[in-house]
Amino acid sequence: MAMAFADLAAGGEGGRVVPAAAGFVLLAIVAALLEAAGGRLGTAAALSTIGQARAALAEKTARISPLDAGHSHSGSVAALGTDKLEAAFPALARFEPVRWRAAVVPSAILLAVFWVSWVSALILLVAGPLIPLFMALVGMTARQASERQLDEVGTMNGALLDRLRGLADLRLLGAVGIAAADFRAGADRLRSRTMEVLRITFLSSAVLELFSALGVAMVAVHAGFSLLGLLDFGTWANGLSLGEAVFVLMLAPEFFAPLREFSQAWHSRAAAQAAASAFDAEMAAAGPRMLGSGGAGRPGTAPPIIRLRGIVARNRRFPDLVIEPGASLAITGASGAGKSTLLALLAGLLPPDSGRIEAGGRPLDDDAADGWRSRIGWVDQAPGFINGSLRANVALSGDASDRQRVLDALELAAAGDIPMRSPRGLDMRLGETGQGVSGGEARRLAVARAAFRDVDVILADEPTASLDAPTAEAVTRGLLALNARGATLVVATHDLSLAARMARAVSL
Repeated sequence: MAMAFADLAAGGEGGRVVPAAAGFVLLAIVAALLEAAGGRLGTAAALSTIGQARAALAEKTARISPLDAGHSHSGSVAALGTDKLEAAFPALARFEPVRWRAAVVPSAILLAVFWVSWVSALILLVAGPLIPLFMALVGMTARQASERQLDEVGTMNGALLDRLRGLADLRLLGAVGIAAADFRAGADRLRSRTMEVLRITFLSSAVLELFSALGVAMVAVHAGFSLLGLLDFGTWANGLSLGEAVFVLMLAPEFFAPLREFSQAWHSRAAAQAAASAFDAEMAAAGPRMLGSGGAGRPGTAPPIIRLRGIVARNRRFPDLVIEPGASLAITGASGAGKSTLLALLAGLLPPDSGRIEAGGRPLDDDAADGWRSRIGWVDQAPGFINGSLRANVALSGDASDRQRVLDALELAAAGDIPMRSPRGLDMRLGETGQGVSGGEARRLAVARAAFRDVDVILADEPTASLDAPTAEAVTRGLLALNARGATLVVATHDLSLAARMARAVSL
């Protein structure tokens, strides 16, 4: 194109213009197609990498033992799986192609310009490295700022989740204004962190643009004075011709373009590195993990006999036990004696440090734990709920449309009166924290779940704690009814009256 332009300027007929322009357009189309194909490949690779990271994070989170008090806040984990990993997308999709382009294209342009004008090549050679040098210096600060911003995002997620969970209590205590002020202060901190990242990004971009503009301007000055005949050095012949000058001037901005693009990708890489550090720290966090994958397993058909031999867990030694199918067992002892730990061991929610647990005729290990848990009903002081109807909360993954089966389960659990209080009956809506039902009713619904699933084993952790006598009696009746139907019942309790109604008791 430069030579065709020089031809026209010299009074030529322009015969070289059409083929030159056609070649230029053809190469531009090829470059655009390759760019689009590379973008698709980069996007697919980035989505795959983030998807694998999210799957690994979800698997690890699903295997957290309920007894792991030191695990990350669920709001922080959610922020890591969404906002933080998403922040790595631009770098994962673009950084490697941009890095290679920054290494190859300027080098090729430098050789082409050097062939025509060694002074122009020298100018580019001096100005070019200033961009990656400055970028490397800024990059360290940018990464630290990105890490601080992402940490604040996780903190804000956790704070918001805590406020939403405790909103009813905050209203009762008249502390909504205090909570809002605290949240506003956190939002201001997040805004400040975000602006810090943007400030570094924009300031560094301005400096990089200045370097590239100065480099192009110096090349233009040399080319202009050479054409005017005021400079006769810097070329391999006697000055620059018009075609050579246009050629150099067309290539000079393209020399800096990949370097500027690389500097932008470098900032994205800083955010990706911050996200990767947070991900690695979460994945490396030590703590007890439940056996199995945490998913749905295939239930076994062998009798649900349970044997414990030589079990040591959490610096405690537990007695050897054999729990026959259909038995009822009370586990008693002072607070901190290990009652909840023993139930978690029986459910495979905590691996023992040593010893052997057999459940349903098989060692309770990673291969057997999911199937074993599918045979267990779990009742504790704060049952979990889904944001759905009463019938959906009783059936969970079962057939919630079987109305009579849901009613029978509620009746067996001494919870048949709960749907009668609402005009919507079984379609009354429960929130994730059991809004609409009391603590005692929530525990009776947990018993109803076990009845609906017709489980082989029921593990109950302090099922009557903090309940008044009539409510505790209703929960107890439901548990005993399931035991009478053939389910093994193991209860960890301080309630001596409940323990007395079990066929057997073990004190820790």
